[in-house]
Amino acid sequence: MTHRSPIYVALDTPDIEHAKALAQKVRHHVGGIKLGLEFFAANGRPGVREMAALGLPIFLDLKLHDIPNTVGKAMQALSVLEPAIVTVHTAGGRAMMEDAKAAAPLGTKVVGVTMLTSLDGNDLRSIGLQDDVHGQVERLTGLAREAGLDGVVCSGAEVAIAKKIWSDGFFVVPGVRPADGVVGDQKRVVTPRQARDRGASVLVIGRPITKAEDPDAAARAIEATL
Repeated sequence: MTHRSPIYVALDTPDIEHAKALAQKVRHHVGGIKLGLEFFAANGRPGVREMAALGLPIFLDLKLHDIPNTVGKAMQALSVLEPAIVTVHTAGGRAMMEDAKAAAPLGTKVVGVTMLTSLDGNDLRSIGLQDDVHGQVERLTGLAREAGLDGVVCSGAEVAIAKKIWSDGFFVVPGVRPADGVVGDQKRVVTPRQARDRGASVLVIGRPITKAEDPDAAARAIEATL
C-alpha cells in the first residue's frame, strides 16, 4: 500500500474552480481534501463529487448538530458521496452521535468536534460552561467514544489527553501551523510535528498551504517535517 500523507488540505472557498486548481497543485503531497460548510453551501453534493473525481479522499467537515433523527437523515443523504471523514458536534449528545454513526457508510469515519479551535476559556464561560478547556474536551471525547464514533476533532493542545482516554481513537487536529507560520484567528495552535507526536491521526492545514506562493512546495515542506 502506498504511503498516504496525514495532511488534509482545507479548501475553504465557495469557488469550485479555485478549489480544484489548488487541489491539483498539492495532490501529490497531501493525503486528502477537507471541504467545509462554505464550499458545501455553494456547491452541494455535485461539487463534492467533482472534487472527489480528482482521486483524493474527501473529508466533509459539516459539523452536523441537530436532533438525532435529523442528523441521521442528513448523514444518510451524504452517504452516497462515500466521504472518508464526516464531522458532527459532540455537544449534540450521545443519541445524536449514535444515529450519525449508524447512518454513515461503513468506510466513513465519523468524528466528533469537541471544541472549536477558535474558542478559549473565556468563550466557554460566556456560553455558560466552566472555563476549563481541557476538562471539556476530555468529557466530550469520552462521550464520543461511548456513542461509538471513530474519533474526535480537537486542538493540538488537547490531542494527548484525548489519546490517553481513547488509545485507538482517530484524532483530527486542525489549527496546526508550521513553526514559521502565521497564527490567524486560531487561539490554540501547535506545529504539525508536535501534533503528530502527541497522537494526531490527521492534520487539517489550510492557509499555510493554500495561501502560500507555491502551495505544492509548502505542502511538501510540511510533509518533510513529519
